[in-house]
Amino acid sequence: MMGGMWFFSLLFWILIIAGAVFIVRWLMERNRKVSSPTESALDVLKKRYARGEIDQDTFERMKRDIDG
Repeated sequence: MMGGMWFFSLLFWILIIAGAVFIVRWLMERNRKVSSPTESALDVLKKRYARGEIDQDTFERMKRDIDG
């Protein structure tokens, strides 16, 4: 009975270490996304137009509003 216990102990520690690595990598990736340079309003507008979220008339009107 004790012969198989080392396997579960090893499995437990492997899962603990893998979980810690996963959490650290997730936090680092999240911070990388937050610290990336922010896009300008015009860049966001262009992306929305490219995805088809807004039509050309709306794009032009909003572009004029941004440019001032």
